[in-house]
Amino acid sequence: MKIHLLRHSTFLISIGGKQIIVDPMFMTSGIKSPIPTKKNGKGKSNPLVDLPVSEDELKNIINSLDAVLITHMHFDHFYETENITLPRDIPVLCQPADADRLNELGFKQVIPIDMNFAWKGITINRVKCSHGGLILKHIMGEGSGFVLKAKEEPSVYISGDTVWDSSVKKTLLEQKPEISILYAGGAKFPIGRSITMDKADIEKVCNCAPDTKIITVHMEAINHCLLTRKELGDYLNQKQLSSRVKILDDGELFTI
Repeated sequence: MKIHLLRHSTFLISIGGKQIIVDPMFMTSGIKSPIPTKKNGKGKSNPLVDLPVSEDELKNIINSLDAVLITHMHFDHFYETENITLPRDIPVLCQPADADRLNELGFKQVIPIDMNFAWKGITINRVKCSHGGLILKHIMGEGSGFVLKAKEEPSVYISGDTVWDSSVKKTLLEQKPEISILYAGGAKFPIGRSITMDKADIEKVCNCAPDTKIITVHMEAINHCLLTRKELGDYLNQKQLSSRVKILDDGELFTI
């Protein structure tokens, strides 16, 4: 299995002989207005950084894909550009709430996953998310996580935009993923708790599921994601958990 982080939550996963891109966001840096957030993220246009591949390299990646997986349709999880688009005949795996929008965009193989779905030797289970605390999750709208399983491959939990809560705990205890890809960054608005996992949430995942290998993404690309890689790494070192967590850099390929 290979996991290749491009940027933020856009990554490639090679599983069961298939190449899937997750949450494709192709925009160049600085073209979207800042998201309201705390002081150290204010006034920075999004994305903060460009993709770590050239336009030609990205087009080659797109041509190699077997499917697309979208956790939800916020701009930082799905965004095409005039020059970079996905083929309209590619299978697009998504939560039911996003199926109509994807159909409207012209995709011809939209596959909404209610609970579970078997696709080309890969079992895909959709699991609940909590995109923020009790109040903010209603403002943020529906999002999903997914657990992928294939023969002779480690099982993979893709958390989606969520904080630590009972649904994440249930997924870890019931699905027992061997790998957990966590959407970190501690994204914050000016008020309220973070709407994606912060360092304390990641520690809770470590304690709940001691056998899962944790990979963090969703960091240092959007202005309201305030938790840096360095801050998370320092915290994990302090808690003696650094061996449990791989903090991926943009462009980094991780082979399991």
